[in-house]
Amino acid sequence: MTKKIFIAGAGGIGEAAALLLREWCEFETEIYLGDVSENNLTKARNFVLENSGNTSKIETVLMPLEGINDAMKTAFEASDVLLDCSPGGQAPKMARFACDFKMHYANLTEYVAETDEIIKLAEKAETGFVLQTGLAPGFINVLAMSLYNRFVEKYENEKVEKIGMKVGALTAHAHEPHFYGFTWSPIGVATEYVKDSRVLRNYKITERPALSSRETIVIGARTYEADLTSGGAADLPDFFAGKARQLDYKTLRYVGHYDWVERQVKKLTKDENLPNRLQEVMLEAVPSVEDDLVLVHASVDGFAANGRRRMIEKAFFVEPLEIDGKSLRAIQTTTAAPLCESAMMLLTGNYKGVVLQSQLNPEEFMNGNFVSRIYKNS
Repeated sequence: MTKKIFIAGAGGIGEAAALLLREWCEFETEIYLGDVSENNLTKARNFVLENSGNTSKIETVLMPLEGINDAMKTAFEASDVLLDCSPGGQAPKMARFACDFKMHYANLTEYVAETDEIIKLAEKAETGFVLQTGLAPGFINVLAMSLYNRFVEKYENEKVEKIGMKVGALTAHAHEPHFYGFTWSPIGVATEYVKDSRVLRNYKITERPALSSRETIVIGARTYEADLTSGGAADLPDFFAGKARQLDYKTLRYVGHYDWVERQVKKLTKDENLPNRLQEVMLEAVPSVEDDLVLVHASVDGFAANGRRRMIEKAFFVEPLEIDGKSLRAIQTTTAAPLCESAMMLLTGNYKGVVLQSQLNPEEFMNGNFVSRIYKNS
């Protein structure tokens, strides 16, 4: 039976999700691409169709800035699931559409207030709502859950000392003084550098300032630095409160980058406009690049039942991917694949209401067709 999927937002992640679903899905699909920009829709549709031997339908829907039009109603009434790749501030509106038209729903946003709004909206829904299911938050949280389950099974202790989650969207090369290049949203980078990070310390939930707990880590024989940033922990602090002495999410960078960022932040006034001003400073100094890579690392550290300290960890190194002669950047595939995997899990009908990252089945998710094909280099 054909499943119909509506993708809201035809930017880089939306077009990547459409391509992966159309080329890799294990059953017949029809895809609706929705966006407020006709140019984005045309570009994304042409990108997905180019050089493809797949004959499944892909239709475009021009969405108004406010409200709903007839084309959206028709598409929503036909669709089984809505994948929200729109800006994070639009998430509650998209979730309401999913509720009203009885679609499953999955999104990418790390925004806390919008996520809380959707949780209230969808808590009694008959369809499933998987929230924060991109790269970070998203894949990194499920990976951490998977490692924790393995630790408990192997070492027979449900309390652990530390759960670490680290992700870096990096360039293949980096230059001084900033040792960085933009591979995704500049405002997203600036925001995570200045907003507080939600962590566990001594088994309790608390907040720590971004960039306040730097560490050096060697992954795959290469040295990186990592520091606290906002948003990536999803609901894991709530799940592990009382179970993990320490838990945090950190962003990986090349050594030297965070010193440069701190020097820029010190020059700026600390108020609600700080993310925008930091973005302006960074855009002036830091180039945007196409050649990217994504590095993911998670670890669980604790004591076995016999008292010996143990650690389980896993790393993935993901490079750009080519499908039908079309190049997808690493940040596109590592974000879109978890979203597509969540869609597959929702379409089984086994999930209803709000589903947070700690509530997904880690083994089903990690071994799914989309995630396992992207996250394969360790």
